[in-house]
Amino acid sequence: MTDKTFPSWPDVAAQLVEVAAGRRPADTIITRGIWVNVHTRECLPDHDIAIAAGRIAFVGPDASHCRGDNTQIIEAKGRYLVPGLCDGHMHIESTMLTPAEFARAVIPHGTTSAFTDPHEIANVLGLNGVRMMHDEALMQPINIFTQMPSCAPSAPGLETTGFEVTAEDVAEAMAWPGIIGLGEMMNFPGVSNADPQMLAEIAATQRAGKTVGGHYASPDLGPAFAAYVAGGPADDHEGTCEADAVARMRQGMRSMIRLGSAWYDVKTQITAITEKGLDPRNMILCTDDSHSGTITNEGHMNRVVRHAIDCGCDPLIALQMATINTATHFGLEREIGSLTPGRRADVILSSDLKTLPVEMVIARGEVVAEDGKCLVDCPHYDWPDMARNTVNMARDLSADDFDIPAPEGANAVTANVIGVVENQAPTRALKFELPVTEGRVQATGEVCQIALVERHRATGTVTNAFVSGFGYEGCMAMASTVAHDSHHMIVVGTDAEQMALAANRLREVGGGITIFRDGEELALVALPIAGLMSDRPAAEVAADAEALVQAMIDCGCKLNNAYMQHSLLALVVIPELRISDLGLIDVQKFEIIPLLEPQT
Repeated sequence: MTDKTFPSWPDVAAQLVEVAAGRRPADTIITRGIWVNVHTRECLPDHDIAIAAGRIAFVGPDASHCRGDNTQIIEAKGRYLVPGLCDGHMHIESTMLTPAEFARAVIPHGTTSAFTDPHEIANVLGLNGVRMMHDEALMQPINIFTQMPSCAPSAPGLETTGFEVTAEDVAEAMAWPGIIGLGEMMNFPGVSNADPQMLAEIAATQRAGKTVGGHYASPDLGPAFAAYVAGGPADDHEGTCEADAVARMRQGMRSMIRLGSAWYDVKTQITAITEKGLDPRNMILCTDDSHSGTITNEGHMNRVVRHAIDCGCDPLIALQMATINTATHFGLEREIGSLTPGRRADVILSSDLKTLPVEMVIARGEVVAEDGKCLVDCPHYDWPDMARNTVNMARDLSADDFDIPAPEGANAVTANVIGVVENQAPTRALKFELPVTEGRVQATGEVCQIALVERHRATGTVTNAFVSGFGYEGCMAMASTVAHDSHHMIVVGTDAEQMALAANRLREVGGGITIFRDGEELALVALPIAGLMSDRPAAEVAADAEALVQAMIDCGCKLNNAYMQHSLLALVVIPELRISDLGLIDVQKFEIIPLLEPQT
């Protein structure tokens, strides 16, 4: 691994002092800009920034005393000087890109720091996969901090993963140079019930002086929530309404509010700041799950900041939520998050604070993007074969694998059906009367069939159920080896033959997402690394992702970015109903329930 970990402040402190005092020339000076100070929430015109060794040495009305014969001068021309944006919680795997291509995609949008939880790859490749993500992250020209995944499986006893994360794994990872803390603690019942392994993982993180990420996906804000907070998680991004944000902040957590490709949770929670008037320093903006099409074509953290402003947030407060609030939360206030002496020189030049056009990006003192183009190399890790051959199906599937037998003599049945909710991660637990033909239950109308195909241990298991809300029409199927968090294969369709074709196609290509209609493949996003990521350029993957979204629309789906809903149908830690390799999961009770209601 090429280690590009940024030099620490003690390594360059003397140089910074000398430059600030005018006894040594700066490497770069940005002149005549409007200093956006997120510490004081001020915009100060006609300020300069002097940079040395990749860090800020001086900020003031006149940095001419720091100028030397070889100092690079960047003319701000009255534009705003904004701290580089920080994503407080996200999963690189959800972009469908490797860390290198993720960096290449987000740099032009002004993201210079990301706090990433690679629990997707942990479920497929275990600690080795986490190490690969960590190592490629350290090779990048921006700051990609890694959280050690906490929950693989996310709900023990309710799913089977390729690998399991142990407390010993967590303790080992805390010594790695790029590990910033523990990833989202999804097993919230485990924490609330004092599960020894969950508390051991949290203890190992706190002993290392690092931050414990939260994930409390329950509407219960009573004693169970208090017990979860007492267990140690310091933030949470699973809120969907103002009461969720308020409860988290009142209990000393940071409320992370997200705008992903399909998670629109900012508008409903930011009112805790804009209307209720709570202290905004306890709220953080994040993306959580955004695919490559979104981040390439619409933006990354700049998109979230703009959205928060559109929701009525003061631009300076929105910027605090995407810079200094995040840095402070992770104990990095002296490193990133503001344009002040000693910090890494991560700067955005923008001509408007509300619409936030990103016209130039400086990371660690180097110009890394201008006018939407990435100007630096983002090195790739040499991903081994063991990371590329992970679709371990026992055999090709046939239509018979998707049969759902009905009780003998039944003409119709009552089925428990997963209900998709547009623009939100939670699902609904629904019941539908479904017809029976030749002894098999049939999907009909707004109900499609869903299947989970085991792909880690070649068991040949296919779990069948039903899902509502996609609106698919005709003879089609969509399959994906991105299936949070166990990452088996999820197949949704209206026809068993098409479902078999889609599943077998992903076995053939080594993972990804595909959609078939009438025997023809309409779109394919090949994801050969762990069945989760491509190492192709971000623009190419984004084009494939956009084609996939269009193919879903062509098959009748009218949901916004419905691929994200598809990929979360196996996430057995977010209510109300999910599917796993063990059956249909009631996430409110955390138990397996029957697909078909007993006949009366």
